[in-house]
Amino acid sequence: MDELVRLSPKEFRDAEKTSIIVLLDQVRSGLNVGSIFRSADSFRIEKIYLGGYTPLPPHREILKSALGSTETVEWEHAEDLVPVIEQLKANGAAVYALEQVHNSIPLAQFSPTKGQTIALILGNEVSGVDERVIAACTGCIEIEQYGSKHSLNVSVCAGIALYDIASKLRQ
Repeated sequence: MDELVRLSPKEFRDAEKTSIIVLLDQVRSGLNVGSIFRSADSFRIEKIYLGGYTPLPPHREILKSALGSTETVEWEHAEDLVPVIEQLKANGAAVYALEQVHNSIPLAQFSPTKGQTIALILGNEVSGVDERVIAACTGCIEIEQYGSKHSLNVSVCAGIALYDIASKLRQ
């Protein structure tokens, strides 16, 4: 384990972050929320906003899959994400929903601007990102899919998108 050079929770909090903020819009599964916390820790993102009825730490299912990352990744609850989005945009962030919609940007073609904070919104496991939330965004990003289901688990989407965007921002 020493060879992995893992950061302690204090070292993580003090470390430089990748300029990504995640917003979860009504994600219902604590296991998914915990998995997203782990991905957020892995890519050292700035913060997670837990929107609406998204379960909050120390929910049992979150802690089961987060494996301690709720202690490293900063988080905050917001009943309504639209005012959060408006504030993020006012502070210069580009806000994107990860959603399958017309005119979405394929993730492979998404080019984040260096130095600009990217806020990424992930939605409910059944209904996706709420239309009010999408309307408040800068745009939408889509993970291209080639199978018959055209559906991925929200925590899998988070991992794919966070890896891709973090990699592009760190290049």
